[in-house]
Amino acid sequence: MSIDMSNDDSKSWVVHKYGGTAVGKYAREIAGIVKSDLSSNRVAIVCSARSTSTKSEGTTNKLLRAAKEAESGNSKTYEDIVTSIRQDHIKTAEANITSEAIQARLSAEIDEECNDLSHFLAAVQKIQEITPRSLDIIIGKGEILSCRFMAALLQDNGVNADFVDLSNLLNVRSTLSVDQSFFNSVITAIRTLLSTAGAKVPVITGYFGTVPGGLLSQVGRGYTDLCAALLSVSLAASELQVWKEVDGIFSADPRKVSTARLLSAITPLEAAELTFWGSEVIHPFTMEQAIRARIPIRIRNVTNPLGSGTKIVPNPSDASPRRPTFTANTSTSLLFRPRSSGPGIADGHARRPTAVTIKHNILVMNIHSNKRSLSHDFFARVFSTLDRWRLSVDLISTSEVHVSMALHSESGLVHSVGSSKEVVDLDLQGALADLAEVGNVDLIDEMAILALVGREMKNMTGIAGKMFSVLGDHNVNIEMISQGT
Repeated sequence: MSIDMSNDDSKSWVVHKYGGTAVGKYAREIAGIVKSDLSSNRVAIVCSARSTSTKSEGTTNKLLRAAKEAESGNSKTYEDIVTSIRQDHIKTAEANITSEAIQARLSAEIDEECNDLSHFLAAVQKIQEITPRSLDIIIGKGEILSCRFMAALLQDNGVNADFVDLSNLLNVRSTLSVDQSFFNSVITAIRTLLSTAGAKVPVITGYFGTVPGGLLSQVGRGYTDLCAALLSVSLAASELQVWKEVDGIFSADPRKVSTARLLSAITPLEAAELTFWGSEVIHPFTMEQAIRARIPIRIRNVTNPLGSGTKIVPNPSDASPRRPTFTANTSTSLLFRPRSSGPGIADGHARRPTAVTIKHNILVMNIHSNKRSLSHDFFARVFSTLDRWRLSVDLISTSEVHVSMALHSESGLVHSVGSSKEVVDLDLQGALADLAEVGNVDLIDEMAILALVGREMKNMTGIAGKMFSVLGDHNVNIEMISQGT
């Protein structure tokens, strides 16, 4: 085996981001994509932790379970989970890498990483406590193992790949917050680290070290997408390509809607709305970092590399002067803007919604004031209670004495046994007890949020009426109505 494919520093950077399922199922296809792109671009790669059949059995979820078991203090189950992770990665290496030397080196690296993980979890069990920083370190092992595998696989395919670990990129002080200054420091650190990359193709961990307050709580599971965006900015890349198992972003879920269209381009705001309302597009932080640096993002299919995918790029007509910041000494006239009006015309044609998406597992909470407090006090007590019990609200609809809210949780807020239903989420239980002092509370579970997404939809006269008419024609009752930007 010879290493004959390298980066050419005369070409512009393109960053490839591969998700866990792509790495788990289509590693060889990824190697082919990288080799093909090296002919026209300088390539840097970011990988998520491996996942195969289901996300619940992916490496990151296994690591989270291991952390929970270790914290319990009386279980050795975490050792079995680490053994499972070790065996999975070694088996994958043996199945995909032909060079005995590369395979043996990778197996030794996997053993070393898993041994380190076991020792760390043993320490967690001893103190029976996991801090946000400890949890960051534990889940970060998933990206380290994934990137070690991909770097070895690329080397086995003749690519001059180099594993790059960002775990110790920053020495985070507890006083820092996750804001733009923090992201700027990450960008600078990555740029410095890769300044000596030369002709090598860097395979970079999507985990970029501990962050103030914890990576999962401050950023969420999309932190590898964010890392790819920060890498793109640090390299001044010409494009960030996020490789998934779908051809791009569709106007609806193609598994459910036969007439769904592949969208060639959408705006960052539309992508953010689709992500929030149930479509797994891309983490909002990712778009914010890439778009503010004017780096386009393209969603592409790892099983269809010839497809052009969907490009996320600002619409030129969206550019407008930044409004002055309002302060106590500023005239209130600056707060006013022209009212929305007109049919919504773009390029001589009536503008249409971009896509429709749905978010399941919604619980609607209705609170009717007991009228012993003024309306502003009623709202203040409701929202302070939600904040105190860390409940996030997706939608809200209000009147002077009534509030309806849509809540969502992947872990489940309510458990049903036959016709009996019980609230199982402890935070929701606490909130309900406190809210009972404010007014009458009732819950409606097994709801869904249907969202119609499009640029400047509030200027599309009559679109709301058409949407409600379609729902009515299909006997769909509306529990709540809300409008975004």
